[in-house]
Amino acid sequence: MSDTVTRALATALVLLLLAACGLTPRPSMDTREADTFEDDVRAARTLGEQFWAQQFQQLGGTYRPIEAFIPYAGESGPSCGGQPSVPENAFYCPRGHFIAYDQQWMESLWNAMGDGSVYVIVPHELGHAVQAQLSTGFALNVQAELQADCYAGGTLSALVGSGALRAEEGDEDELFLSLEAAGDPTDNWLDPAAHGTAEQRQAAFVKGYRQGVGAC
Repeated sequence: MSDTVTRALATALVLLLLAACGLTPRPSMDTREADTFEDDVRAARTLGEQFWAQQFQQLGGTYRPIEAFIPYAGESGPSCGGQPSVPENAFYCPRGHFIAYDQQWMESLWNAMGDGSVYVIVPHELGHAVQAQLSTGFALNVQAELQADCYAGGTLSALVGSGALRAEEGDEDELFLSLEAAGDPTDNWLDPAAHGTAEQRQAAFVKGYRQGVGAC
C-alpha cells in the first residue's frame, strides 16, 4: 500500500473514530448516564442484533438471534466443534450459534481505550453469525474476517446515524492504534488463521462505515 493511500486511510479512520470512540447508548435506551463495561457489552449485542433483524426483514428474511452470549476467563470458555477456547479472544461458534468472549481481556481494552473497542469486537462477531445464516462461503479465512470487519464498520455507522448511539469526545487515536495492532504481521492469505494486515482490516472497516453493510 502506498504512503499516500496509507495516510488517506489513517485520516479517514481518525475522522470516523471521532464519532465511533466514546460511544454511549442514548438515555432513551434505558441505560445509566455513567455506563459500565457490562452496559456497553449488553448494548453492543442488543443494538447489533436489532440492526441485523431490520436488515434481514428489509430483504424478506428473518434474522436468527444468537443462542447465547458467554463471558469466560482465560482457558475456561466453551469449546466449539471440539476446539477449546483460548485466552484474550472473542469468537462466534456456528455449532451452537453462540458468541463467547474473554471478559477480562475485553474489559481491559474497554478500560485502556474506551468503550469504542466493544462496539468493534461485538459487531465483528455478530458479522460471523450473519455469514453463517447467509451461508456465505469463502475460499480463504481472511476473506471472512475482512467481511466481518466491514460488517462491524457498517453496523457502527448505522447505529450512530440512527441515533441509537451518541458520539462523545474520546481516545480516537488509541482506538486507531488498536485497530492497527489487530492486523497480521504478514500478508499471508493462505494461513488458515489469517485475519488480514492492519491496513486491510482498517480498509474493510472504513468501507463498511462509509458505504454500509450492503457494500461488504
